[in-house]
Amino acid sequence: MNSPAPHATFSSSPPPTAWLNRYAALGEAFHTELPAQGMANPVWVARSAGLAAALGWPADWWQRADWQALEVLSGNAVWPGMRPLATVYSGHQFGSWAGQLGDGRALLLGEVETAAGPMELQLKGAGATPYSRMGDGRAVLRSSIREFLCSEAMAGLNIPTTRALAITASALPVRRETLETAAVVTRVAPSFIRFGHFEHFAHTHQHAELRQLADFFIHHHAPECLAAAKPYVALLERVVQQTAALMADWQAVGFCHGVMNTDNMSMLGLTLDYGPFGFMDGFDPGHVCNHSDHQGRYAYARQPQIGFWNLHALAQALLPLMIDADLDGAPLLAALETYKTAFPAALMHRMRAKLGLQTEQAQDQALIDDWLKLMAGARADFTLSFRRLSALTQADDPAKLRDLFIDQAALASWLQRYRARLSLESSDDEQRSLRMRAVNPAVVLRNHLAEGAIRAAQAGDFSETERLLKVLQQPFIEPERASDAAIPPDWAQTLEVSCSS
Repeated sequence: MNSPAPHATFSSSPPPTAWLNRYAALGEAFHTELPAQGMANPVWVARSAGLAAALGWPADWWQRADWQALEVLSGNAVWPGMRPLATVYSGHQFGSWAGQLGDGRALLLGEVETAAGPMELQLKGAGATPYSRMGDGRAVLRSSIREFLCSEAMAGLNIPTTRALAITASALPVRRETLETAAVVTRVAPSFIRFGHFEHFAHTHQHAELRQLADFFIHHHAPECLAAAKPYVALLERVVQQTAALMADWQAVGFCHGVMNTDNMSMLGLTLDYGPFGFMDGFDPGHVCNHSDHQGRYAYARQPQIGFWNLHALAQALLPLMIDADLDGAPLLAALETYKTAFPAALMHRMRAKLGLQTEQAQDQALIDDWLKLMAGARADFTLSFRRLSALTQADDPAKLRDLFIDQAALASWLQRYRARLSLESSDDEQRSLRMRAVNPAVVLRNHLAEGAIRAAQAGDFSETERLLKVLQQPFIEPERASDAAIPPDWAQTLEVSCSS
């Protein structure tokens, strides 16, 4: 473990002055308090102005001398009231019980009040913790840029996610496959509590702490469950519905998470922990975005089922709360089963919107399934196929859409069925196109776009990260640079991402 940098506490009280430390109040069984290990001579890489505004911070927050934000968000100092801590959790990784895990390279700084309620701030990459499992607790510039950009890209797509406020970096060397340099991402969310937090206390038979955690979460993050006859069942039901919606969101934009372990699943239904993620280019239902996932457990088409598998693990973790109260566990199973209807309904809702359909018809499922089969057969670009379909009229097939498909006869046959379906609701081409363009993005964070920003940053130029951030925050608007929304170049086919990403 590297020696931590000297930790300063500023004598002035720069905003935000009031920090909440609700998780810290749970007690030592839930976390370890410790300072961050800072980075010498840090520099700003990028910041999210939109997120800072949502926190209620002034536009120049990062430049204010009395805030010393660069030092704080690099782990070299704390603002008054902050209590940095690493939380303990466990989990299943690639389907197997992995035992105790925990925040191996993340530190919760505390919570700040915002107009949307308290938000937790967390440093990722600020050094080793008791849960690092022989790791160095650091994050590298490469993976930090990917997480920063994708967090904000998902927010732009209106998909529930943890957010990223800033990246700072230094020349501190970090060994991965090669020697790289260190960076710290400041992450923001209402809560970073995971399925794995509950699994930890269930599997270690700490039932009092399990109940304490469940009560804490319900009180602060799911208060509507308090009025239920069985609050813990209501909690599971809530997480089931949120997870089903999140899985539908991912499938609808062609997003692959890559590491859907239970310790990477949010109790708030947020996209959590951006590692070897990927937005699909050519559509392949069996696509595996994680080069380390040799069995394809987390392939695109398997994500919904893995979401259900993970929820089952969460239900098992909550079962002791029912047994200890002399209650039958059957209601937990019933709550879990609601996923089987919630997910298909959520996905169908999104797919109808992507096709510009405003009514429900029995034929819609077959129409959608056949469109996806047509795309898969041609390995048509996922994002562009839906985006270009929005330009279809009753009289014309857009040439750019036809260019994505080899089998023109099959495409023409499907489009004929699609037009017939649109006629059932007297669809207006112009209005339908506007609706479709509002839900089918022009730009997603493709791997080659992230790679371009990473290569520039590694050479000391952070302008591409900042430029790309602005584009990704408005994904439904055609970008000024056409290449941001184009089919990836040939060299992008050789890019691979793994768990170290």
